Amino acid sequence: MTYCVGFLLERGLVFASDSRTNAGVDYISTYSKMHVFEPAPDRLFVLMAAGNLGTTQAVLNRIRRDLDHPSASAETAPDLRSARYLFEAADYIGRLSVAVQSQFSTSLRQAGASGEASFILGGQIAGERHGLFLIYPQGNAVMASNETPFLQIGESKYGKPPLDAIGHPGLTLEDAARLCLVSQIITRRSNLTVGPPFEIALVPADELRVSRRLTLQKDDVEISRALEVWTRTMRDGLMRLPRFSWEQDPL
Repeated sequence: MTYCVGFLLERGLVFASDSRTNAGVDYISTYSKMHVFEPAPDRLFVLMAAGNLGTTQAVLNRIRRDLDHPSASAETAPDLRSARYLFEAADYIGRLSVAVQSQFSTSLRQAGASGEASFILGGQIAGERHGLFLIYPQGNAVMASNETPFLQIGESKYGKPPLDAIGHPGLTLEDAARLCLVSQIITRRSNLTVGPPFEIALVPADELRVSRRLTLQKDDVEISRALEVWTRTMRDGLMRLPRFSWEQDPL
């Protein structure tokens, strides 16, 4: 399993992902879940994936194939190079995912396995606003908005509370990155299927580039320090909560 989160901000986009794909007593594997595509000077895409590793790797391979060998049908069925709008790029990823799942559905079903995968696609095409999409296993997608500025895939429930509590589109890229890192760290504390290395990428609006990209290993001080500060802040908050009536007026 894995956990990825993308944040749509007024100033750009922030992406964060873990790298764990399997967890057990004697077997843990890690793969990067964050992939950057710059198919032309006028566009940038960041793609994060969760779900069946075979499906996500097959989708990535097909994306790279299509970039190396453009199809004659790219005008009617746009790929990352020919898409004029970000939603067309999201539709393209969804079509690839559905095609891969369909190709292997029979054998996977016989083995009692699922080929489903989900993706977060963010980026910008020159002349258009930056944006963020969550692509479901069925191939359709939803777009982040000012009301719902962050999108999650994978083990999302543990890391959602801090995003809900203080996340908003007006954050700076750095503050949103710190918030997303905390979301990753507390998810790791609650679920062993999520773990480092953690990857973070910042994409400023209208610059068509990844301005910062960071990979944090499990022993890096940024992780331990962030957890220490967040835990202390939560402990201090607990001590400041209103007292119960029986504490204020004891018998």
